Amino acid sequence: MNCMIIDDEPLAREGLAGYVQKIDFLTLHATAEDPLEALPELEAGRVSLLFLDIQMPGMNGLDFLRTLDKPPLTIITTAYPSFALDGYELEVLDYLVKPITFQRFLKAALKARRQFLLLQEAEKNRSSNEYIFVKCESRIERVALADLLFAESLENYVQLYTRRRRLITLLTMKSLAEELPCPPFYRVHRSYLANLGCVQALEGNLLHIGEHRIPVSRRLAEKIRQTLVGGRLLE
Repeated sequence: MNCMIIDDEPLAREGLAGYVQKIDFLTLHATAEDPLEALPELEAGRVSLLFLDIQMPGMNGLDFLRTLDKPPLTIITTAYPSFALDGYELEVLDYLVKPITFQRFLKAALKARRQFLLLQEAEKNRSSNEYIFVKCESRIERVALADLLFAESLENYVQLYTRRRRLITLLTMKSLAEELPCPPFYRVHRSYLANLGCVQALEGNLLHIGEHRIPVSRRLAEKIRQTLVGGRLLE
């Protein structure tokens, strides 16, 4: 599991990094003293487990966690036990109070590993589905996920654009997004869900999929760019 440590105290970062190195199923991906410094790596989805301090200059760790659309598994590390309730409301995995012993750290790491494996299995089962069925008027249509390019929300229905046809269904965009595997399907705009595996080009805030131009919301533009391009951009 790739993990990241965010803590403004150098000694705290060093201590946690030393614990990580002792556990064979953990890999220290990065450390940061400021949450905003860590944001690009987290938004790119490169971190599976986050060790997060709460009281830091500039931004509270819990407030930072609330800003993430899809936070990784998170373990709080803090000297302030009074924040425990707030942390669990954010569905953090565990809450470690400093000073943290290795025994307590290991217990939390094992808990994270169990949850990580469960999530991997769920994602595997979900992505193994090669098609979905949708109701179009009086017909039930089978749609191969490999053929689905994007979906567009239009008031009370959703249009599905495939490589060969267009289907209109009474699905909501929210319910469709919950059924499709991510990746490769991403909600790129309030009205659009796109298969990033079919994107041919990115131009400003527009995705090129065949002859279609799909808008990307400004809030998600950088996240989608990082997901689409990652470290494969030659400059």
